[in-house]
Amino acid sequence: MPSEFELIDRHFARPTPGAVLGPGDDCALLQPTPGMQLAATTDMLVAGVHFLPETDPERLGWKTLAVNLSDLAAMGAQARWVLLAGAFPEDDEDWIAAFAKGFFALAQLHGVDVVGGDTTRGPLNLCVTALGELPPGQAITRSGARAEDDLWVSGTPGLASLGLAHAQHKTQLADDLATTCLEALRRPQPRLALGRSLRRVASAAIDVSDGLLGDIGHLLERSKVGAEIRMDHLPPLPQGADPELARACQLGGGDDYELAFTAPASQRPTLAAVAAVLKLPLWRIGRITPAPGLRLLDEQGQELPLPAKGFDHFHAA
Repeated sequence: MPSEFELIDRHFARPTPGAVLGPGDDCALLQPTPGMQLAATTDMLVAGVHFLPETDPERLGWKTLAVNLSDLAAMGAQARWVLLAGAFPEDDEDWIAAFAKGFFALAQLHGVDVVGGDTTRGPLNLCVTALGELPPGQAITRSGARAEDDLWVSGTPGLASLGLAHAQHKTQLADDLATTCLEALRRPQPRLALGRSLRRVASAAIDVSDGLLGDIGHLLERSKVGAEIRMDHLPPLPQGADPELARACQLGGGDDYELAFTAPASQRPTLAAVAAVLKLPLWRIGRITPAPGLRLLDEQGQELPLPAKGFDHFHAA
């Protein structure tokens, strides 16, 4: 097995045009754009908790970065730099090379520089710190939702969870649907362009990583408001899947990395234009209420029982 420094040089030392000094020294040196604020986030992924140990390394590399970029997207930030730390249990350079390939594929797609990190031997454990920029006063936090705001979600939440159920042989999907769901699970698309488009439009936002209802609940708690969600306003369930399972995945499944956000009703035309430009469906699924709590309503406005909460890392795997 090559030394730590040889591994870094071979697989993680790439050109970093957006950094003053990249990998290879004790620290990276970064020069933020004048007048911009920095947004910083860190996520840890542990084998057996956040992913299966036998997960394809190239797909894991992509997803390891995606979950961090999704946090920047939720704040409306432009992704700039990342640092990667990893513990790798096997003397398998091919595995590390494949992981790096997936990680850098997504980094290059979004113009992100990998400016440093650390590697060691141990149980498979990955940690990324991501840094982004945005204009002062334009960050989209979880705490800005106000009564009578619309409640929105992007894309098609639930596909990744449905893909996991298929992969674990808990359901059988038709080939085309299985391909779509497995792609959503293995190669999530952080909504960075959407996040930037929501600056000065959305009043609050959160990325949907732990389940739609659970993450909306976090937003409501921080904003000290409640919400009503209309079941008939949710994205259509995928054709060919068991409806009960598909609905459970949509409401409570994790790993979607879509954005849930709130905005005043006056922003509906702007959001329609954003959806058209990005070719990304945006669904107005409910409204914010002054009374705390989350309520599910059917098409007649009758309240429905809430399903189980979102993903909990301490009770998973």
